Amino acid sequence: MAKKKYDFIVFDWDGTLMDSTATIVRCIQAAAQDLGLPVPSVKNASYVIGLGLQDAMKAAMPDVSPHLYPQITERYRHHYLNQDNDLVLFDGVRAMLNDLSEQGYFLAVATGKSRVGLNRALNASQLLSLFDATRCADETFSKPHPAMLFELTRELGQDMNRTLMIGDTTHDLLMAANAGADSLAVSYGAHDMKSLQALNPEYIAGSVTALHAWLNEHA
Repeated sequence: MAKKKYDFIVFDWDGTLMDSTATIVRCIQAAAQDLGLPVPSVKNASYVIGLGLQDAMKAAMPDVSPHLYPQITERYRHHYLNQDNDLVLFDGVRAMLNDLSEQGYFLAVATGKSRVGLNRALNASQLLSLFDATRCADETFSKPHPAMLFELTRELGQDMNRTLMIGDTTHDLLMAANAGADSLAVSYGAHDMKSLQALNPEYIAGSVTALHAWLNEHA
């Protein structure tokens, strides 16, 4: 089947493919609590999902003394690594990725996770073989800087004009805009509908089923 508009589809991970938003929020809050720091609200902790870990902790707790951020990060990792193997993909993700791969799309992940964290998640979910390339925040600039998309398109020889970035946060959509790529949002992750709409993605999917259907119709 001839592709309509895109050859290369790049996915965010947390909150887009994996149902991990609530877990990440709890781990950020637990890290703050461990150190006796003000605990960020669910809204503030959700907002930073998708950023690199250090950037995320600074954004979630901006009034904390800078020397504490490494300790906060360490406590976050402690809590998250104790449960990341229990995290699950959103319903329909595996079928969608298999279908897109069989149709011949190049697929990639651009994530705020560390390389170690993404590898653990890919191995646990058995999705590694479906992606042609991946990029993590500890390997390059964090979102919304466009470096991840520049590096991925260059690595796979893809055209940015035929690249689609899919994510659940404004960080994902801004990265796409900064790189000159189209974007698509999902509303079941970390950021609210109003914030996503303000950045004019091609479409906002309310479920993986809706996302899959849109891709088959328009991508």
